[in-house]
Formats: sequence, C-alpha cells, structure tokens
Amino acid sequence: MKYFGYLPVFAGLLAIGFYAPSAISNFINKNEAVQISGTEAADMSKEQVLMRLVRQSLEVNHYSSMVVDDNFSKKAFKEYTDGLNFRKLFLTEDDFNAMKAFETKIDDEMVAETYQLFDLSMQLRDKRRKEAQAYCREILAKPFEFSKDEIFETDIKKTPLAKDEAEIKERWQKYLKYNVLTRVASALDVQEKDKENKKPKTFAQIEEEARKGTLRVFDEFFLRMEKEEMSSKRASYINAITACYDPHTTYFAPRERQEFVEEFSGRYEGIGARLQKKEDGNIKISEVMPGGPAMRQGILKAEDVILKVGQEAGEPVEITNMLIEEAVKLIKGKKGTEVRLTIKRVDGSITVVPLTRDIVMVEETYVKSVMLNNENKKKVGYINLPGFYADFSETGGRNCAEDVKQEIRKLKAEGAEGIVLDLRSNGGGSLEEVVKMTGLFIEEGPVVQVKGRKGKAQVRDDKDASIEYDGALVVMVNSFSASASEILAGAIQDYKRGVVIGSKSTYGKGTVQGQSDLDRFLPSSFDDIKPLGSLALTIQKFYRINGTTNQLNGVVPDVVLPDLYSAIDIGEKQQDYPLAADKIEPLNYNVWAKNENKIAQAKAKSSERVGKDPVFKLIMENAERVKKQNDDSQVPLSLEKYRAWQKQFIEEGKKFKAINDYQSAITVTSLKADFEKINVDSLSKSRNEAWHKAIKKDIQLNEALLVIKDIM
Repeated sequence: MKYFGYLPVFAGLLAIGFYAPSAISNFINKNEAVQISGTEAADMSKEQVLMRLVRQSLEVNHYSSMVVDDNFSKKAFKEYTDGLNFRKLFLTEDDFNAMKAFETKIDDEMVAETYQLFDLSMQLRDKRRKEAQAYCREILAKPFEFSKDEIFETDIKKTPLAKDEAEIKERWQKYLKYNVLTRVASALDVQEKDKENKKPKTFAQIEEEARKGTLRVFDEFFLRMEKEEMSSKRASYINAITACYDPHTTYFAPRERQEFVEEFSGRYEGIGARLQKKEDGNIKISEVMPGGPAMRQGILKAEDVILKVGQEAGEPVEITNMLIEEAVKLIKGKKGTEVRLTIKRVDGSITVVPLTRDIVMVEETYVKSVMLNNENKKKVGYINLPGFYADFSETGGRNCAEDVKQEIRKLKAEGAEGIVLDLRSNGGGSLEEVVKMTGLFIEEGPVVQVKGRKGKAQVRDDKDASIEYDGALVVMVNSFSASASEILAGAIQDYKRGVVIGSKSTYGKGTVQGQSDLDRFLPSSFDDIKPLGSLALTIQKFYRINGTTNQLNGVVPDVVLPDLYSAIDIGEKQQDYPLAADKIEPLNYNVWAKNENKIAQAKAKSSERVGKDPVFKLIMENAERVKKQNDDSQVPLSLEKYRAWQKQFIEEGKKFKAINDYQSAITVTSLKADFEKINVDSLSKSRNEAWHKAIKKDIQLNEALLVIKDIM
C-alpha cells in the first residue's frame, strides 16, 4: 500500500480478534507509491479510485501473495452472492444465472475498476426487496393455520436456491409463520401461567397481535434495506473480495469506519444516552449513561420518548418511525455543539431539552477489578479486561496496559495475594498494548514474534526489567478469546509465569492487521470524492516465543474446564479462507523457575476437583445437549407439535437447573479506590451489584481461585 509523496503507510498494528475493533496509530514507514496521480482526478470516479486503492493494497501489502485469477473470482462470487441472498429468500435461480455470467470476471473487473456485477446485483436485489415486502404484507394480513403438519428448516446451508418467485413466496410464508408461531407460543405460555388474569385474550387476539408485531419487525427490516447507504452496499461487494485473502482483511465504508474506531477506543462524541425502538415506532431513552453529558446536565431520564431532534437553532426533525441508526446519527455530533431534543415525559408532558455534546466514555469497554475471597481466606484480585483497547489518536483517551497497571497497584495496596486476569470473550485489540501488558508480569524478554510475507520474524519484547506484579497469577480464557488475548495467554504459558485456565482452546487467530485511512493516500485534487473509508489489512502472522503459532490451533489452557460450548467447534478454523498454521524458530527466554513444579501440581489437583464436581459434570452434559439442538435444525410449524417440542426441551432443561442455581462461597468486595466512581449514581450502583452477583455464580472463576491457592 502506498501514498503519493511517499508518506508512511500503515495506521498501527493490531492483533485484532474475530470481531474486535481497530484504530488509527502512527504509520509504519513504507516507500512504495500508488499508481494514481493528481492529474487523473478529473477522469476517475470515487468507485474507481476506491477499487484501485483496495486492489493495489492487497497486491502489495497483504501477507499472502495471492494469484487473482478466475478461480479467485469464483470464490469472491460465492462470498458475495451468499451474502446478498438473506436466508435464500430473495434471489431465484434465474437471478443467480444472470449474475453467474460474472462468476469468472471479478478479477477482470478489479483491474478495469468496473462494477457491472455489483450494479446488476443491486437492480435484482431492489426488485426482489419490493416483491418480498409485498409478500410479507399480504401473508401477514391473514391468520395462519397452525394445525398443518409442516416443518421449517432453520439451517440455510441445507436449503437450495429457490426455483422461481412462487417458491420465494412459499419460503416467506413458512419463515413468517415460524416468526409468528414463536410469538404466539410465548404469549400463550405467559397467559396460562397468569392465574389471576380476569380477562384472558382469545387465541384469535393473540395470533393477530403476533402478526402485527412480526409485521412491524419486517417493515423495519425492509426499510433498513431500502435506506442502506450505497457506500455500505459497495463495502459488502469489496469485502467479498477481501474475504478471499483471509477472514480479517476488511474494508470499512466511512460510517462503519467511525463506528469501528469508537468501539475500539470506548469513546465517542455525543450526549451519552442509549436509545431503544418501541413497538409503536417511537424511540425512547433506555439508559442515561453514567458520567456522560446527559447525566451531568441532569435533564434526560430513562423512558423519555424523543419526538424531534434539532441542531443548534435549526429546524427540528421528526424521528418517530425513523430507523434508530438514523436517529443516533442526528443526535451524535462534535464536542461543544448543541443538540435540541423534543421529548415526551412518562407523564405525557412535552418539553425541549438543549444538550451540549461532549466526549462519552463507554465504561463497559474498560478494565475493572474487585477483591475476591473464598473459603481459603486468601485475598485475590480479579481483573476483568473486555478488550485490548487503545487511544491511537492521543487525544486523552485510555490505553489498557496502563489501566491494568493501575488496577494491579490498587489491588496490591489492598493486600491482594494473587491475581486472576479474565480474558474470556476478549476478542483482541492493540498489539502494542498486549506487549506492554505482558511486561507487567515478566522481567524483560520477548513477548511475541511477528513475520511479514518477506524477511525474518521480528521480536516484540518487553525492555523493562521491572515487574509490576510477581505473585500468583491465573489467566482465564475461552473459545472466544482471540488474537491479542492469545498472545498474552501464550506468553504467560511459555514463560510458565502463571496458569492459563479455560475452554478446550482459544479462538485460533494468529494474524496481525494494519488499518489505514484511504483518504491519506490521495492528493488534494481528489478532495471532492472523500471520504473513502479505511482498510484493515492482514500484513503479518504472529508466533509464540516457542516458535509455534496460535493460528487455527489457539492456546490450549493448562487447566481445561467444561463450558456451554465444549461440544461445539468454534474458531478461526471454521472460517472461510483462513491463513495456514506453521512454525518458526523458537527464541531464547528464561522461564519463571519457581512455577515449573507448581503448575503441574495445580493442573493435577484441578483435574481431580473438576472431575468430581457434579455441576461441572452437568455443564458438560448440557454442552452435548446444546450441540444436539444445533444439529437438529428442523422446527415443527404445527402449534401443538411446536409447544410439545418446547415443553420437552424445558423438561430436559430441568436436569440442568443446578447450573443456574450455582452459588459459590466467594466474597466480592469493591476496592476502596473505586467507591466514589461506583456511588456516583443509582445506575452505577446497580451495575456494580449485578456484576458482584454474576461473579458469585461463576463456577469457572471459583475454580480459578482454587488454582491460585495451589500455586501460592
């Protein structure tokens, strides 16, 4: 990937997970220039420029030296058409055959910078969308007959393309019937349990309400399709191409790019309120976020309905029946600007609320900790890290390595004798941050190796000989712990610094992405076509310091615990076109000598405990039950059979009641340093209380505390 004038290229290295967000950092120097000159601006459309930048970026800088030919084109064609045909409810065989003329031409279109397949697909999709919406309204206008012995297939992979429009309509009939059936069955269950209900609804009333509710959902679904920005539609086409390189090379249209950055950093500019769409089409405030401008200004309340949104002194816009995404776009804005909300209170009064936008910090993004104590009477610090977030913009945002360091210091100050670092469902994030964070637990030394498609592997190491925490350490992972989480867990395991505990393996993502703002590659003569969005590009693979890879294999914990997904295959190896697993030369590093024997002993003791524990046994049985349910993809559309099927599932589930009822002996104590933050408002208090309750019901965490005791 290159730039006019040889400006540096990549916007930061990211060990991002399979769903993890990315961000912009300092560029890595590269000196290759794109093949667009400023004089070409008048002759190139935005779409042409976008395709050229993406194509050349993939050719020059992607880890894989891919042959882009007819076979590649076939893969991209399948990726695109599969994504285009939601549940195979839109395109017919004729539609597919019309597009199939381009099956081996996507590679040619990339070079020619044309979009003939895309343009044709949009015409077909728009036509079929209108037809499908008409089918939905027609079908949902009449009561369903629930006595027929029909089956609905939920696994779309087992469903072939529809032959014609009649089959499309028949599929919508079953799909809508299934959606209404679930609502009807749920409403009947609620009504039958309510013994004090003096005016029960008739079946006809329940069925009609279920159809109306389903119609509202699908009307919004079709409206979302209709209103989707062309840039987002085009992103789907480009991403069918990038997906053939690997699952993590992704193009982001301008709006998606902004959402991506906000999610990664945990901060955005707005008012600090979460919105929810009501059944009647109104949009209400579901939550006023702690510490945000709306909370500080103290005017908005949960359950307030937003009727209109105005900018400064401008004319307000009616948002009733608007898509929630569009409403959010109107309400968000630059720090310091004013937004005026016309709201309807719960008591029916209507008022205009002026709010000054500011930086909003999404607390759920950030690390948090508490002190735990179980029957062993040992004080153990528990640190929960949702993601490896970072503020690459350097505008005062937070970085996770520094935040974890501060949590460790607070825990040590309050007498923690061990630490559990929870990386479960942590999808990854900044490579720089994971290297720094690993350094908090080890003396100076290598943390991870990264290798591009050319040259030798580079070592990313901790150069600081000091250790922030040298006590007993357990790192918790699961099947959804990916990328940066796998780097940290792998390094802790290789150094024998602590015990890694969790699912049968982590996700198995061993690749590094660089993200770049495509606008930075264009001279000022292209300003009229900006913004173009950004490209996250896989540029390296990472390897553990022992030379092995996490790619496909993941990290296998020292202590494996059963969980809900134990019987299901999850991870990178389930994705289309993942990069291969391989090995490189190991590095020299010094293991944490005092843990070598302790880890083996802790593993044996844990295995014995877990094997005897009746709740863990039930968790494993339940995992097998979940797998069986997943494999059984056919659902009856007869109300009687559906309710019997549901009842059987509920009856089978009673055996596993002990899992939900589980309550550990853990005592959870908030840190003194956090009291002010926790008690800032009632919402913060209730969130903290809910977290404490969840901790006490966490059997995996309870076992982690027992393992900590074994290595002390």
